[in-house]
Amino acid sequence: MTPPPSQLPDVEHRFVDLPGVSMHVAEAGAGNPSGLFPVLLLHGFPDSWRVWRHQVRALAEAGMHVIAPDLRGFGESEQPQTVEAYAIARSVGDMVSLLDELGVERAHVVGHDFGAPIAWALAAIAPTRVERLVTMSVGHPNTRRERSIEQREKGWYQLLFQFTGVAETLLMRNDWKLFRELLREDGDIERYVVDLARPGALTAGLNWYRANLAPHRELESPASLPAVEAPTLGLWSSGENYLTEDGMLRSAEHVTGPWRYERIEGATHWMQLDAPEQINALLLDFFA
Repeated sequence: MTPPPSQLPDVEHRFVDLPGVSMHVAEAGAGNPSGLFPVLLLHGFPDSWRVWRHQVRALAEAGMHVIAPDLRGFGESEQPQTVEAYAIARSVGDMVSLLDELGVERAHVVGHDFGAPIAWALAAIAPTRVERLVTMSVGHPNTRRERSIEQREKGWYQLLFQFTGVAETLLMRNDWKLFRELLREDGDIERYVVDLARPGALTAGLNWYRANLAPHRELESPASLPAVEAPTLGLWSSGENYLTEDGMLRSAEHVTGPWRYERIEGATHWMQLDAPEQINALLLDFFA
């Protein structure tokens, strides 16, 4: 049995002051002399670094320097007050600054949920910083320019989240009933409830949707990200309730480097929790 996050061996915690935000970072294997590339793990909503607990252990034991931050607004990281502070571009800047602060020139990057578009954008905009890319659940941002009705139906909650104050109240009332139903009790649901009940935490989490997925953005001329040059592994789970497989499959059109796709059968959106041995094996094989 994997120990809880607080008991994971050799995980160190620090706060790193970045432009505009103080970021909590969990690290493991920082002093490993193996010469293997560091690995940057990027979570999404409503997670923190803890969603990677099974991967932190496996990657560190394989000799890698694992870097798992709490993205701005989540976990123990600072919660900026403005919606604009949660734009994907801001977090891409955070990651570049974080790698600079840690003295890391180049890393493997793994992103899940909101961490995935950050990882895609980092690899596209700052290709010299990304050795290999793994994206989980969310395809290349360019694939969102034409959304199918299936994608819109699965993403209905994104519209609800735009209503500041209303969304917070609906999600929290009756012991977080709607929130629990939305998540199907999957993931680290009890941890999420505790984390998001802290002052300002739920609004900070929802501001990611307000900054990046507001309906009016579809009326604007969409920016196009460059294709990704790094070898890329796309992972999608058959029990995914929020995203379509098509988005990940079409991501191959936006990768000029070697592309690999793996479908994780029987796992929910949180495949790193539901199928940790399989995910760990895929990561270690891809990074070898």
